[in-house]
Amino acid sequence: MTEPSSSRETPEFEFLDRSVQETGFLYEDPWRVLRIQSDLVQGMETLVRALEKSKKVVTIFGSTRKNEDDKIYQQTREVCRHLAVQGFDVVTGGGPGIMEAANRGTQEGNGLSVGLNIHLPHEQKPNAYLDHSYECKYFFVRKMMFVKYSHGFVIFPGGFGTLDELFEALTLIQTGRIADFPVILFGSDYWQPLLDWLRDFTFNRGYIDSVDIGRLGVTDDPETVVRWLEEAYVGKCHYHENPDSHET
Repeated sequence: MTEPSSSRETPEFEFLDRSVQETGFLYEDPWRVLRIQSDLVQGMETLVRALEKSKKVVTIFGSTRKNEDDKIYQQTREVCRHLAVQGFDVVTGGGPGIMEAANRGTQEGNGLSVGLNIHLPHEQKPNAYLDHSYECKYFFVRKMMFVKYSHGFVIFPGGFGTLDELFEALTLIQTGRIADFPVILFGSDYWQPLLDWLRDFTFNRGYIDSVDIGRLGVTDDPETVVRWLEEAYVGKCHYHENPDSHET
């Protein structure tokens, strides 16, 4: 497999690449840790200052590849407008597509709109609806900050990156690394096949248990998203009660 040439110019590729056989990297890698530390410090300082007065924060994940003519873009915008009206501030990846829709809807609802961008070869650039932003150098730093400052996650349809973020959140909750925050899937027509697979194969074959399945809620209703997050904020999210009940 060959990588896009521009990917070789990123700090992350430089740090993780093992295609080079020379051993010089063994002496360089410890110093690269300082660059990672710098990324963490700058990113956390940006979010701490941005969210200093925020009491309720939700992270939105979803595809970069949808524009405002797409139904899911408009649904994301509506959901985040509802969230902002109810006092939630929103953090996204700061780029186009679903992230833009989320930041846009948040500003329309007078909420605080934050983006954690990252350089990608083809897709990522900051959108125009950010009150605060930071461009991360490393994916793992970015993912950590998504989780650290959030009280819940809403996941809209997306590709590999979105699925990675979804299962990262679920794994951290499952293993007790973060609190049992709600993980809400928006768009039942997109997510239901995945839920069916999780039940029919991973759950029924004993790879996960009913508690793990119960950590996921799926809906098509913006008001339900807000209600579930409000319930979770006060310590009671009803879709956790019955793993076989998912509102659509």
